[in-house]
Amino acid sequence: MMRGGMRKLMAGLAGVAVLAAVPARAETMSNAEKLRRLDIMLMVTGLRCRTGEDNFQPDFQRFEARHLPELNAAARSLGAEMTARLGRAGADRALDRISVSIANVYGGGHPWLGCHELKGVAQNLAEARGVEPLLAAADELLNGDGAPRIAYSER
Repeated sequence: MMRGGMRKLMAGLAGVAVLAAVPARAETMSNAEKLRRLDIMLMVTGLRCRTGEDNFQPDFQRFEARHLPELNAAARSLGAEMTARLGRAGADRALDRISVSIANVYGGGHPWLGCHELKGVAQNLAEARGVEPLLAAADELLNGDGAPRIAYSER
């Protein structure tokens, strides 16, 4: 009995470690995880940029308001994905670790976009309709290879 519990714990911890690796390559993420990461990246970089001339907090708030149904559906789907793999307690820990690790990565800024470009991204995504533009932006902006991709920052 103790051995089975220990195996589950170790499997859960291994899953958390794998899931918390950031930056992750966007093409290896589920759509739900892409949307969650995009939302957190914009939130954290928006907080970082709020004191300068390129404050995009209002644009980020419009993005979240417009896409609340998509973002909420992604959060539910990601939670279900994690629960299926790790159980309820493991999923809660994994989701917390993912959120914290994403915030830590972008707390110092985006790897290749400054506040001005991120403001353009937030403005464009606040006007976008549906989930497809959000997923395309996530594919460009969350790519862990550092290659500049700024199509969504141009207006």
